Amino acid sequence: MQIITLTTDWGIKDHYLGAVKGAIYRLLPDAKIVDICHDIPAFDLNQAAFIIRNFYLEFPEGTIHILGINTEASIENPHTLVFHKGHYFIGADNGIFSLIFDETPEHILELEVIQDSDYFTFSTRDVFAKVACHLASGKPMEELGRPKKTLMQKISFKPVFDGNLIKGKVIYIDSYENVFTNITEEFFNTHAKGKKYTILFRSASYRITELSKSYKDVIEGEMLALFNSSGHLEISINQGKASSLLGLKIDQPVLIELT
Repeated sequence: MQIITLTTDWGIKDHYLGAVKGAIYRLLPDAKIVDICHDIPAFDLNQAAFIIRNFYLEFPEGTIHILGINTEASIENPHTLVFHKGHYFIGADNGIFSLIFDETPEHILELEVIQDSDYFTFSTRDVFAKVACHLASGKPMEELGRPKKTLMQKISFKPVFDGNLIKGKVIYIDSYENVFTNITEEFFNTHAKGKKYTILFRSASYRITELSKSYKDVIEGEMLALFNSSGHLEISINQGKASSLLGLKIDQPVLIELT
């Protein structure tokens, strides 16, 4: 019995989460459901994709991931099942898949599942739950729809190297208000090549000239930068809230000057 994960923008105040879990358990009483996150900002595909791409490979192959973000289907955004690196992903083809994967997934199906309800505003309960239970029961994915060759492309901003400058931006802020940038350790190492560097953001008064390995490398209340477990450059304050105290928000620029 495969695991079914849930990642949504519903929050936990309303009935949506309970209704989807109930639908899954009704179809498959022995289902294994794992809640990942339900606090994604409404309709924010970038935030959702960042979370999904940083957790899914930690689960065993065969895991089924329900993506409950902006799920209403249309001709342009059909309900879609993707199989990639041993994992199943169920969602609307609204660009989220292109943000999760760096390459074309191995298998893509446009779902042709008849829902039990006459209402079309709750796809996660009425379609995705059925698809997840079908897969978790060991039934073939080919029974769920027809092959699809391409996915809607939504381009995420990549870091840029320009002369002696690496240009990136803030892409995620966690619950501790640690600030994640889109500058990866691999990108930094490729272009820095052992040069001295200065990390710049907000104003000239915010400068970091040394990467840390852990938060404890600086005294409490001091800002730092490090490459975190997701491989991204993170700006933090030891036991403090970097986003609020440094005024860093999503999409704000972060630069690394090489000398």
